[in-house]
Amino acid sequence: MKMKRVILTYLLGFTSLASSLTATIYFPLIPLLSVHYRVSTQAINLTITLYVVFQALSPAVFATISDPLGRRPVFLATFTIYAAASLGLALNESSYVALLILRALQSAGGSAVMALAYGVVADVAINAERGKMLGPMLAATNLGPCVGPVIGGWVAFRSGGFRWCFWALVIFAGLALVAIGLAMPETARSVVGNGSVPACGLWRTWWDVMVAWIQRSCRGNDHQSVAADRNNRKNRVDIDRTGDEQNAGKTGKGTLKISNPFACLRVISQRDSFLILWMAASPYAVWYCIQTSIPLIYSTIYGFNELEVGLCFLTGGFGVIFGGIATGKLMDWNYKVTAREIGHTVDRVSGDDMNQFPIEKARSRGSLYLLGFSICALTGYGWAIERHVHPSVPLTLQFLIGAKCTILLQVYSALLIDIFPENPSTAAASGNITRCALSAAAVATIEPLVNTIGRGWFFTLISLIDGVGSVIAVLAIRRWGAKWRTDRAAEMDQSH
Repeated sequence: MKMKRVILTYLLGFTSLASSLTATIYFPLIPLLSVHYRVSTQAINLTITLYVVFQALSPAVFATISDPLGRRPVFLATFTIYAAASLGLALNESSYVALLILRALQSAGGSAVMALAYGVVADVAINAERGKMLGPMLAATNLGPCVGPVIGGWVAFRSGGFRWCFWALVIFAGLALVAIGLAMPETARSVVGNGSVPACGLWRTWWDVMVAWIQRSCRGNDHQSVAADRNNRKNRVDIDRTGDEQNAGKTGKGTLKISNPFACLRVISQRDSFLILWMAASPYAVWYCIQTSIPLIYSTIYGFNELEVGLCFLTGGFGVIFGGIATGKLMDWNYKVTAREIGHTVDRVSGDDMNQFPIEKARSRGSLYLLGFSICALTGYGWAIERHVHPSVPLTLQFLIGAKCTILLQVYSALLIDIFPENPSTAAASGNITRCALSAAAVATIEPLVNTIGRGWFFTLISLIDGVGSVIAVLAIRRWGAKWRTDRAAEMDQSH
């Protein structure tokens, strides 16, 4: 069981590369794309904005479908879309309109993965142990911001073009699709209960299907053996149903329900989740601003070529990886410390009752220190660039800011699924919407604000908006978060 969870963790990390890798491999290509398609840099930036828009919308559709239908079919569907769009981009010769449409489809296919992955973690890990899965999974995921720009910059530098970057994404999509088909188990509790109900049909892995086919072939594939196998599976389901209430009514198959995509908006409108969403979205938007501005900063101010610009993403990427690894251990440690402070014994079998545990205080421990550091680091980054200091200074600050942004993003994304245990993918999708909406708004302000007030004051401004707003949010979450969560649960019980 432990080995299966480890394999699942790294499979989720690998597939989740789709979103971050696809977004960041594109940044060093902006000048080449502008020349090739004979459009302005602003027109290419529009493709980034469109990518972010679909990055927000896609999880709202696919993640909500995955709660009743199951994670596995939605993983397969989204990666099929992603692979087809990547192939189209690799083959697109000269159409800017096709570039816009295909990048939107690529985003639609690849951007739902993180919300689905959070849903899988919520399915298989109790609250006290989610850090053990989220840490390694997100560390693997965060390789995308690290290697994506390097791949893009290296390909652009060596080939003088961009097409092989899209071919690299086609190869990645194919590998991910095969890995999902072979090894991604169905975990949705609406389909397999607590995991003891066997998955059927599309919800079974290709590996399980092949093993079953080989076993039937070895038995001669006679009708009696096939019938016996079906009866055994049926009896096993019946036993599980009667033996565990969690499995009651579960058949190993999901149901396609066109869920209300506005369910995510209901999550956003709640008092506690609104503040938690801000805490996850704000650092993400800050980091997106830094990532988007790197090519122009290091090419114009420091005179770097495409490969050198791509390498400038490495320090921030390493910070993101470090933050991802540290977060998993930090989350579990904070949980244990909080449990010890209130004299609570952690239930490692069925998980703790969140109505009896101050999960908001556990997850938010230490956040205020990080936010104070963030204000200083972001302000220093802006003025280091404004004064044209040695590039080692902003590069070092990119590492620190990347680590800080990752820690806050992951901690509060985990808290979001903690307080919505029944619909974790829908909750994660709401996080995606707010992150992408805030990022799109922030990126849209970079050029006009930098031209007006300069880079120093721009990064000072966003450091204050991010820092002060987040301090207020943390204080409110720690003071009233548990009460708001309890009130929300009571309102839902009355409505039902």
